Amino acid sequence: MTAMRRSERDTPVKSDQPVTLKDVAALAGVHPATASRALNDETRLLVRRETAERVLAAARSLGYRPNAVARSLRTRRSHTVGVLIPDLTNPLFPPIVRGIEDRLAADGYVALIGNTDADLGRERLVFERMRARHVDGFVSATAHLSSPLLAEAAEARIPVVLVNRHAEGYGFNSVSVDNERGIALVVEHLAALGHRKIAHIAGPQDVSTGLSRYQGFVAAMAAHSLTVDQDLVTYASAYSLEEGDRCCRALMDAGRECTAIAAANDMLAVGCYGALEAAGLSCPGDMSVVGFNDMPFIDRLRPPLTSVSFPHYQVGTEAGRLILEQIAASTEGSPGNGEQAKVLFLAPELKVRGSTARPVR
Repeated sequence: MTAMRRSERDTPVKSDQPVTLKDVAALAGVHPATASRALNDETRLLVRRETAERVLAAARSLGYRPNAVARSLRTRRSHTVGVLIPDLTNPLFPPIVRGIEDRLAADGYVALIGNTDADLGRERLVFERMRARHVDGFVSATAHLSSPLLAEAAEARIPVVLVNRHAEGYGFNSVSVDNERGIALVVEHLAALGHRKIAHIAGPQDVSTGLSRYQGFVAAMAAHSLTVDQDLVTYASAYSLEEGDRCCRALMDAGRECTAIAAANDMLAVGCYGALEAAGLSCPGDMSVVGFNDMPFIDRLRPPLTSVSFPHYQVGTEAGRLILEQIAASTEGSPGNGEQAKVLFLAPELKVRGSTARPVR
């Protein structure tokens, strides 16, 4: 009778209730604290090998799955990083996100991806919900030059790394391409082809990519003794095909002649293709067009787009490395948010393709 009761006690009982750490400890015949140490890769060495093996066997037998939320409350580490992306439909971001994910995975971290649609309200909603899930830090590709959200994150000493963006005054590390140098390569290329009337479709001026590429365009034009005609500068409210189409039409409606358009990113440049076609103009016969970012498959357009290239995947891996450094520093009481922020600029390269040629007129 005694043996039968022991067998019944040791046999896992199927139940609709989730298996708890106490269940594993009871089956293994150890204290719950010992079971917790045995189930944690980082503390397993603190438990005798035979005991750890017994606990692991009990966990497998019961189908135990650790409660990640409960563990994060105890350790204040969730091994997750929130990644904020302004537009997941933009082909620029998947290779960057892949780089972030691969670098985080190497250290046992998982990325939680949040799409904000470049909307400040949605960005705050995603940010707050990720904080509620105890992410250990953020990688943000959505940062504005002036951002209450960044100010709050800096005040709360939350580890944050900016990717493809930078913002001064908050002390956050950042990784991006050298935007000024990239747009200078565009102007240099167009000037060498003989273009003198060069238009610019600028990105949103409240983000670093839009402002720095516009400033780089102005400086590069001056360096080549070319005049920036403000009638040939239009400002996009978003990096989208629709805004590229609208801005290109606005340039043509201004009535000022130009032979080339330097767009602040590839989405805006591709938008120009539709506007030019609608106006009965050809690229590059009537108008040369240059983009920025060298998105995947941009070389498959007709004509293939000349664009500024940079290593997207490496931008992601560098951002992943920096956020892991900040998270590690935060566990030691210093998240690294300060005046000595690391700002990494990766070198750009101009990929010349079929969308640029010498001006006909």
